[in-house]
Amino acid sequence: MTDHPANGLDDVVHQRVRLGIMAIAHQGRQVEFGFLRTTLQLTAGNLGQHLTVLEKAELIHIEKGYEGKRPRTWITLTAAGHAALRDEIAHLKRLIQEVEQAETPPTADR
Repeated sequence: MTDHPANGLDDVVHQRVRLGIMAIAHQGRQVEFGFLRTTLQLTAGNLGQHLTVLEKAELIHIEKGYEGKRPRTWITLTAAGHAALRDEIAHLKRLIQEVEQAETPPTADR
């Protein structure tokens, strides 16, 4: 018997907000903190905590700078971040496939 795909999910990546951060960063290549906060409907503090987790895991790179006189924070996925996102998506696809294959039509007594 093979290992269940749920066992391969990465706790750091799989958390809803962190998966969202990584997916958005993957799509945009470089994403601004305010855009992430608004898109994911988070407080600045909550987003900051999730970014810290991802940065410590070396899945994202955080760059601080200025746009005109306004301070800005930009987030990009690292090579490890891209790989971790790909792996997570692959495990999710396998999990969905197993669930769909196991579905049985409802019976009269259900």
